[in-house]
Amino acid sequence: MRRLFWLGLGITVGGLVVRRLTAAAQRLTPAGIAESLTGSLSQVAEAIGDFAGDVRTAMGEREKELRAGVGLDGQLGAKPEDFTA
Repeated sequence: MRRLFWLGLGITVGGLVVRRLTAAAQRLTPAGIAESLTGSLSQVAEAIGDFAGDVRTAMGEREKELRAGVGLDGQLGAKPEDFTA
């Protein structure tokens, strides 16, 4: 019974090791490296797009504040507390 247990354990561990090594070898092939690089570049592009959207939003809010402060929004004599959030 003991030998059967160790045989089963050895087969299981061997199968897991082979699967891990196969996956690691696939990542090191040119196709695997290209796939990894493509995924990384798409994540960077998405992060840059999100950042640009945040900058545009903040820029628009600040422009409204500045226009209200100098009276270019049609309300002469606006007070700073009128346009702060």
